[in-house]
Amino acid sequence: MPHSWEASLHRWAEAGLVDPQTAARIREWEGRRGGGLGWPVWLALGLGGLMLVAGVLLFVAAQWEALSPSQRFAIVLAAVAAFHLAGAYAAERSEGLALTLHACGTVALGGGIFLAGQIFHLQEHWPGGLMLWAFGAWAGWGLRRDWAQALLAALLTPAWLGAEWIASTSDRRGAAPLAVGLLGLTLAYLGAEPSRGGEHSGVRRGLVWIGALGLMPAALYLVLSAQGGTAQASLSTARALAGWAVALGIPLAAGVVLRGRDVAPIAAGLGWAVVGATLTAGADGVVPYLWSVFLAGGIIAWGVKERRGELINLGTAGFALTVTVFYFSDVMDRLGRSASLIGLGLLFLGGGYLLERARRSLLARVQEAS
Repeated sequence: MPHSWEASLHRWAEAGLVDPQTAARIREWEGRRGGGLGWPVWLALGLGGLMLVAGVLLFVAAQWEALSPSQRFAIVLAAVAAFHLAGAYAAERSEGLALTLHACGTVALGGGIFLAGQIFHLQEHWPGGLMLWAFGAWAGWGLRRDWAQALLAALLTPAWLGAEWIASTSDRRGAAPLAVGLLGLTLAYLGAEPSRGGEHSGVRRGLVWIGALGLMPAALYLVLSAQGGTAQASLSTARALAGWAVALGIPLAAGVVLRGRDVAPIAAGLGWAVVGATLTAGADGVVPYLWSVFLAGGIIAWGVKERRGELINLGTAGFALTVTVFYFSDVMDRLGRSASLIGLGLLFLGGGYLLERARRSLLARVQEAS
């Protein structure tokens, strides 16, 4: 198991056998000894794995028409097996290389599932492919316990559930529960503080990155789906209740797993998402922008409360983006060309200065409190 000493150290620290200062010194010493890889190495491994998978897929695509169905299926199985066998072989030599190869195998599994459906002309429920892919990632996490498999599972599981909802409501316009659930899940991932993680701190760090990258697209999708009039009124009562139960329950369950009982920020975000989906439904003007500003302010307040600078930075970026989009969409068209450019310059110079000053003040307050 990779970095098994971290699991033991975490257990010893929880049992009181090792004080936090000694545990920190052990981690620092192991890191200097070569227990961890620097970001250039991980970047090289990630790009190498991506190019390797792309090259295999291009090779298979180039030979696809000339192969019989049995040969196609054999190549698909061989590709998935080869990545995992190579990862197992590399485990004793380089844990980083083994992690990358096993991740390539799980990614290739998804392609293999859908290619197998094409090979044998299977007309099955298409979200089932995502379900099998997610199960494969969870199996990899159960066997490997590495962060790459965990993050793949964290991405594929909501993708499967979202695909199931889309497939079942394609003619009933039920985007609101999906949008709320996605926003809530990004908040749950944001709440996965690495400092809580012990032996799984890499998983938590990756979840924070997923949440940070997905928060703004999820908020935008919620606003657009509400403005497009995609209400759940056309859904049956049972289907709507099931959709909302999953949309609210999955993020809360993820929050409990990642944060224990401290799920108040996720619950507050879900509540605001539901309110926002109602307030912005078919609304024009400033209502969607006000909702987005309040969401950004909530993220900033969350960061101040938990002394997390990344949340403050994310909320500040969301506030700045909301104001900029509002100016371009609702203000700029009402001014002349010169006046709009002057206003835009003042917005970037003055607003950017004030926002950066407020951000630095909040970060300094957080550092003092820490």
